[in-house]
Amino acid sequence: MVNTPARRTADVVAPAGGAPRAAVRPRGVAGPGRPDVSWRARASAAVSVPVALVTVVLGVMAAGLVVPQDVHLATLFIAAPPLMAAFSTALPTGNVAGLSLVAALVCDIRDGLLGSPILVVHAATLLVVSLLLVAFCRGRERSHQEASRLRAISQAAQHVVLRPLPRRIADLKVAALYRAADTLADVGGDLYAAAKTPYGTRFLIGDVKGKGLAALDDTAAVLGAFREAAYQHPTLPDLAAALEGSFRRHVAEAADTDPDAAERFITALLLEFPADGGVMRSVSCGHPLPLRVHGNRVTALTSRSPSPPLGLAGADRENYRQEEFAYAPGDAFLLYTDGLAEARDASGAFYSVTERDIPWRTAGADPEALLQQVHADLLRHTNGRLHDDVALVAVQWAPAC
Repeated sequence: MVNTPARRTADVVAPAGGAPRAAVRPRGVAGPGRPDVSWRARASAAVSVPVALVTVVLGVMAAGLVVPQDVHLATLFIAAPPLMAAFSTALPTGNVAGLSLVAALVCDIRDGLLGSPILVVHAATLLVVSLLLVAFCRGRERSHQEASRLRAISQAAQHVVLRPLPRRIADLKVAALYRAADTLADVGGDLYAAAKTPYGTRFLIGDVKGKGLAALDDTAAVLGAFREAAYQHPTLPDLAAALEGSFRRHVAEAADTDPDAAERFITALLLEFPADGGVMRSVSCGHPLPLRVHGNRVTALTSRSPSPPLGLAGADRENYRQEEFAYAPGDAFLLYTDGLAEARDASGAFYSVTERDIPWRTAGADPEALLQQVHADLLRHTNGRLHDDVALVAVQWAPAC
């Protein structure tokens, strides 16, 4: 995301002197202080097209008054209402249609067709076509209004379920990006969260079975459990076991209405950055470990003892193995979901971040820049078509001077 869009507030500490900042938005998506380029283009067209069409209609009518009477220009006016309907709404379309009808009648009368059936045909054709186009425009406006309402509902759900991450948590710089598979959705089957706890700053990133809005129920259940349990359990294995128990209870409740609820599961990765830094702790529940950006190199961390996904593992803490990875100041970690790793190009080749020509030293110097670079490169690889939810979180250790 870059749609995106924006996530967390309640379970993290806001940056000093300000509120939590919204997640990194994908390029081309409007955000605070960033104008929506597509909206501006539509607004410009909404003004320029009617003016141009009215000018053309009046120009053709003027020409019809001076050309020889055997040159009939009235048939040309039938093109104006469809052109207006293609770029504007019902009212401007109706106005241009009315002007075109008057202009056609003026030209036909000037050509001596007042008592001819040709004038009736011209007038009837313009009238019928114009009425159909106005009705079409009204239907299209209703569809756009409904889409806007759905977008507003989706954005409200996004802020409730997947809250914005702050720019900084303790000694960590943070940025997040989300792209949902559903066109009108801002949240779906991928999830992330962060919490500054007495045990260190903890992160969760996960991937629900399914995608888009259909997976929102499980997404909300796991995020709610993490926001509470992250503060209560001193170790990541304890936290993972608590999330497993919570998710199993959620599935059991869902089984009353969903016969396939037993098949639900979530891959999840828990990370912990202690206050003194230097070592990152992790527990993988079937989810890939992050990429580490060190200087101009990017390395895919691997887990020696991953556990099954949530919903398939046991609620005993012994089922989860904690691993540790050392890091240095300035190192950045890229947390991701399988929407990144399983994205394909037109030939079917998978996207591999570690093999891409990305200026890692420049990108890794700032979490936001890192996400923008990876997101832009991902869209180039897939030609702009993503078929699964994608969540990215960048974390950089940057101790305050």
